[in-house]
Amino acid sequence: MPGGLKGPSYSMRRGEVTVRTPTFSVEVITLPVSDVERAMRFYVDQVGFTLDVDYSPTDAFRVVQLTPPGSNCSIQIGNGLTDAPVGSLRNVYLVVTDLEAARSRLLERGVEVGEIRHKTPIGSWDGGFASGLDPARGDYASFANFSDPDGNSWVLQERGYRNV
Repeated sequence: MPGGLKGPSYSMRRGEVTVRTPTFSVEVITLPVSDVERAMRFYVDQVGFTLDVDYSPTDAFRVVQLTPPGSNCSIQIGNGLTDAPVGSLRNVYLVVTDLEAARSRLLERGVEVGEIRHKTPIGSWDGGFASGLDPARGDYASFANFSDPDGNSWVLQERGYRNV
């Protein structure tokens, strides 16, 4: 099938057909940036991503792949990768177990991170937010935002704090 996607598989069992759903895995997100070196330094030195690949066979093409610590999904920046407008990526979630600690670390490294906020009202969220961490430190309830130098935006979201 196109793009390497495997179609559903079928098997016969006593007159029944079993359909298995294909597996989809998000593994790379391409970020449109204006200056590859500046973006790479931001993500490696300030945000703490790991540099996986820096490949440039020509002056017109370069791919830099970076991975957040603990993630199975990477980002790619470079030349000749996307025609999306610079800074147009919005609200990619980075999930952390301790939002306060993650935010503090980013601030120490010079990243401008917004204030922490949480969903309100608790238990029947209608899109509103209040300042600070969710009082119960509930999963998916507390957030903080930051952007890279080109304006691509990220959301830090807390999950798993009570399990730490």
